Amino acid sequence: MVGSTMRVARVHVPASYDPHERTPLLFDVHGRTQNASGEMALTLSVAKSDAEGFIAIYPESATSPTSWNSGTCCDPASSSGVDDTGFFKALLDEAEARLCIDPARVYMMGMSNGAYESFRLGCEMADRIAAIGPVAGLLLFQGCMPANPMPVMMINGTSDSLSQYQYVAQVANIWKQINGCTTSSTTYQNGDTMCVTSSGCTAGADVTVCTVQDGGHQWPGGGTEFPFLGKKSNDINSTNALWDFFVAHPRT
Repeated sequence: MVGSTMRVARVHVPASYDPHERTPLLFDVHGRTQNASGEMALTLSVAKSDAEGFIAIYPESATSPTSWNSGTCCDPASSSGVDDTGFFKALLDEAEARLCIDPARVYMMGMSNGAYESFRLGCEMADRIAAIGPVAGLLLFQGCMPANPMPVMMINGTSDSLSQYQYVAQVANIWKQINGCTTSSTTYQNGDTMCVTSSGCTAGADVTVCTVQDGGHQWPGGGTEFPFLGKKSNDINSTNALWDFFVAHPRT
């Protein structure tokens, strides 16, 4: 319960789960008009959970059409002031009560409105989330002041009509300033995709920006393609790349 609202999520626990060992947790957040089962099909993170041994949680929006209150977006959650931050805090409390979660390895990724929500919670739950991985998203939450440096890996297409690429550098600069990053280098290049990582950051909170040339509003390397929202690249597997980033950035 969050206030007077019953909130729900789908949970995948891998067969390798040992209730006596602290286990990483990944929140995988769907976009506007989407749902948890669609997110599972999009990111293919259930298979990744089984392969890598982390718990995956797929939260469900409380609105119709589905949406998250990520700041200035997205309706109806944003305009009606839905307490989604409260939901994620309560959901993490519930996960920690029922499962053996490693509090240093709680991560969040999402697509579109789910990416916006990942950015917001990177600001508001930095005391409990180790790193975030927004795909096809921007920071739309005003006054971001995380309690701790927040490692960020963002993946954006240059032809995304919804999360416009012209704002990506501005978002990355906000996080680089928050994290005190000092250096920059290319860390991935394949076909239409290049990733640049800003490092030398406080507490190792790197900021990686992956750019998909001519890419649309898609999850590169995912199991689903959104019609009419531009090119979907397979030159980077977003889920694999994000998980590698997460593994390298536990919360200190």
